[in-house]
Amino acid sequence: MASYPPEKAGQPGSGTLPYRTTGGSVSDDEAVSDANPGDTAGVLIERLQAWKHAVGYLENYISATEKVHKAHAKEYEHVLKTVSHPLKEGHHFEQSLGGVAGLFENIRANTQGIANSHLETEKNLKGSVLPILGRLHSEIKSKSKELNSGAGKGSKAVASARNTTQKHIELLGQHTGTFDATGGRVEPHNDPYVIQRGIQHRLHKQILEENNNRQDLIAVQENFRTFEAHVIQTIQQAMSVFLQIVGGQADRQKSIYSDMIGTAQRIPLDFEWTHFVHRNGNLMLDPNLPHRTLSNITYPNQGHPSTQPLISGTLERKSRGIGALTGYKTGYYAVTPAGYLHQFDDDDNFRKEPTPELSLYLPDCTIGAVSGEMFNIKGKDVSKGKVTGALSMSHEFAFKAHTPADAEKWWGVIKEASGTGGVGGIISSPIETRNVSGQSVPPAYEEKSAPPLQTQGLPQGQGQPSAGPQSGGTHSAGPHSAISPTGGHEVLHGAGQQNPGTGGYSKDV
Repeated sequence: MASYPPEKAGQPGSGTLPYRTTGGSVSDDEAVSDANPGDTAGVLIERLQAWKHAVGYLENYISATEKVHKAHAKEYEHVLKTVSHPLKEGHHFEQSLGGVAGLFENIRANTQGIANSHLETEKNLKGSVLPILGRLHSEIKSKSKELNSGAGKGSKAVASARNTTQKHIELLGQHTGTFDATGGRVEPHNDPYVIQRGIQHRLHKQILEENNNRQDLIAVQENFRTFEAHVIQTIQQAMSVFLQIVGGQADRQKSIYSDMIGTAQRIPLDFEWTHFVHRNGNLMLDPNLPHRTLSNITYPNQGHPSTQPLISGTLERKSRGIGALTGYKTGYYAVTPAGYLHQFDDDDNFRKEPTPELSLYLPDCTIGAVSGEMFNIKGKDVSKGKVTGALSMSHEFAFKAHTPADAEKWWGVIKEASGTGGVGGIISSPIETRNVSGQSVPPAYEEKSAPPLQTQGLPQGQGQPSAGPQSGGTHSAGPHSAISPTGGHEVLHGAGQQNPGTGGYSKDV
């Protein structure tokens, strides 16, 4: 069977305590021992100081924790201020419970609860835990005073008695030497016998003091075991109350935050939107309605006569300058009631801004006659504005329709828009002037042609060009020829309106 060495005294688990033994070269049988009873009392007093400081550390810890909770309460008041005001644009949220507005009410109430819990914890720490440690601190101080007034004084009395005994022992040694040196002649009070008896008296008194002090110290030592157990038990009680208070606050704070999260998570995903649509149904769009189309939209003056072209469609226009080599270029044209002939790339109003590339103000233009599919207009491009248009020069623009009938139709509308349509007049063609021999001559315009023919007093049909059938004073839109009295040249004239006052034809401006 295995054997184990015996446990040493003073080691953990030995069941015995280590005690100090007398050391040094002087045995316990000598009159004055070198064992200082003040050492035992001193170390016990120092131990009480250690316990007092340990309890003081705990008091400081609890006090600091109490102040932290007080500060937390103030900080949570600041946190509460961040949500204390009503929600901005709060009418967008459902005000009943179960929505975002209810969530913020829950946050406000719970945040105030957290602040209150910290205040309550601060008061409980100050009123429950600190008093326990304060009383223990006072007990340790009282124990220290008791030790100083009891065993401490006894140790001092032992030291005083030892000093007195030691002096008489030294005096005995001095006078015994004198006795030997003088052959026994000494003073009565210096008789070694008398001194010896005095030493016995003082030594007896010293031993009484030492034994009494020893018993006191032993009693104090034995009491220290019980007292320290009381100290530790009191500390455990204080820490248990501390845990109950701060742990309870932590649990309450955790449950408060759990309530906040639970309130947020219980909000149905479509709760706010459903109530918002219900409250603002008159402002919401119906997804079942069809898309808007331009054909279904109306606006003021949409059908005003000035917005409808007199004629519109595609024509070909001969390019000018370097572009003349490319021939005719197709464009989209429109004659408006305002008297303009506008040119566009196409009739698309949506792909880009329909800004005219060419604009001719027809009342200021000279309208040539129709020749098959073609007709000419002489005038200024005013599409760039008044200033630029005023500085630009007049040009002759050659147009080509798809068919001669289309050319007649365009020409007639242009004549009407220029202010001379349907009124007889002699217009010099800016397009072509031919002589009877077939030789070409420079174009002749109205300002260079012969004076208007005089028709008064002449038979019907003499001296004036054939105007064709008229309807309501309006001349035919087709081209007509007349023989100019100057030089026998044949000049093509457009249809004009006869001036009843002079019997001639007005100039196409």
